[in-house]
Amino acid sequence: MTDILKDFSRVSLCHQPTPIEEMRQLTAHMGGPNLWVKRDDCTGLATGGNKTRKLEFLMAQALAMQADCVVTQGAVQSNHVRQTAAAACRLGLKPYALLERRVTGKPREYDETGNVFFDQLFGTEIEFRDGGLDMNAEAQALADRLRAEGKNPYFIPGGGSNEIGALGYVSCAQEILTQIKAQNIQLQAIVHATGSTGTQAGLVAGLHALESELPVIGISVRQPQEKQIEAVWKLASKTAALLTDRPLQKEKIIVFDGYVGSGYGVPTSGGIEATKLLASKEGLLLDLVYSAKGMDGMLDLIRNRHFSAKGDILFIHTGGAASLFAYQDSLV
Repeated sequence: MTDILKDFSRVSLCHQPTPIEEMRQLTAHMGGPNLWVKRDDCTGLATGGNKTRKLEFLMAQALAMQADCVVTQGAVQSNHVRQTAAAACRLGLKPYALLERRVTGKPREYDETGNVFFDQLFGTEIEFRDGGLDMNAEAQALADRLRAEGKNPYFIPGGGSNEIGALGYVSCAQEILTQIKAQNIQLQAIVHATGSTGTQAGLVAGLHALESELPVIGISVRQPQEKQIEAVWKLASKTAALLTDRPLQKEKIIVFDGYVGSGYGVPTSGGIEATKLLASKEGLLLDLVYSAKGMDGMLDLIRNRHFSAKGDILFIHTGGAASLFAYQDSLV
């Protein structure tokens, strides 16, 4: 397969290819189709996760711009902030992060454990913000302030979700096509949790550029269906334009929004059940913010016969188990 990313700069941060493993116990429990998991929780950096793929391209740009620090933002229990801080440390850059208090009613420990503990361990300069602000604008303002102080910051948007970061999941799309051919997996679809859009946009753009019609189903963890589709399509189109002249049709963006619950970062009963099920059947740890809602959506689609009982479905595990420590009250 031609490497469609050979002309893009990247740094090595990620254990890859991540394995595709069969979930035999879960398949038997559900009665088919054959269920597989792409272990992007095993990318290696700071307990792993999907953001590491994006950071290979983003951090390459930061180094090219001779940055001495990076600025980003996310929710309090942001997997992206954790991995960005670790990547910055590895490359000799100082991490700065704004953490948005999107989830209300949590005890003080929520701001201190899980991902926040790791952020602090990596020496991240953290500032908290109340929920509802334009967090990318807030982080840009922080970068401007640091620049005025004589530093050279590199700004990374929430989730690493721009067309440079999305190249990480173009790379994953290439990887998946190679692996399923080698393992003789007959995929009906790829399923994953979709939030800041970069993962789904990169997968769709990559498959489009590689002329694959394999559908990518995003289970929204935050926004209603039409809003998420629009956001993913916008970023996927920008990313695809870096790779091919063929326009990307909006119809390729598939999103289900029935598993968000009462809001981003708020556990759902379905997500909690999915987390316990995957732990007991496969020894896999999901996270209640992203992958649990994604898994809940996939299992519900199977129960409702959205997929054929024959063939294969691939779930992308985007990581995030570190945040479970901040959600123990939902699981015990």
